[in-house]
Amino acid sequence: MWSYQKNLQYPINIKKSNPRLASYIVSQYGGPDGELGASLRYLSQRFSMPDGVTRGLLTDIGTEELGHLEMVGTLVTQLTRNLTPAEIEKSPMGAYYIDHGLGVFPASASGMPWTAAGIAVKGDPIADLVEDLAAEQKARAVYDNILRVSDDPDVSDVIKFLRQREIVHFQRFGETNRSIESGC
Repeated sequence: MWSYQKNLQYPINIKKSNPRLASYIVSQYGGPDGELGASLRYLSQRFSMPDGVTRGLLTDIGTEELGHLEMVGTLVTQLTRNLTPAEIEKSPMGAYYIDHGLGVFPASASGMPWTAAGIAVKGDPIADLVEDLAAEQKARAVYDNILRVSDDPDVSDVIKFLRQREIVHFQRFGETNRSIESGC
């Protein structure tokens, strides 16, 4: 099984509450291109991969995405801590707060709850890896959008780390796809 270390992959210490940023970042928790979908996609696709190396890659990246889910949840929690209900009501998190309080719920920035419909699992290694390449680029694009609206250097630092991991995952999936396509 796994050995769980009770620390984040990258430290998070947000000094100021910012429900506006939290309302955007929550999309990487449960939005259509977020970490929840990525982790479940990779952990499901691994079963139909052709060899142990490829299965291991999907397992490793899938479990890392679970760690990213924890980081995104921590960001949202730290950005909304110590807010009064009146402060939340006046923020973009107002409607979210009515349904979920200050809990972290898998939903997009627009409020749509997470659904498994977006996690493509085809059972064909090349089709699944191409889907994974696209998923990593979509997640990177969301992180780019968050960076464009972030006015908090502590938040931006964490988002830059997560964005870089999406690029690394894209590279690993590309290498693996090329290897399978060439028959190596």
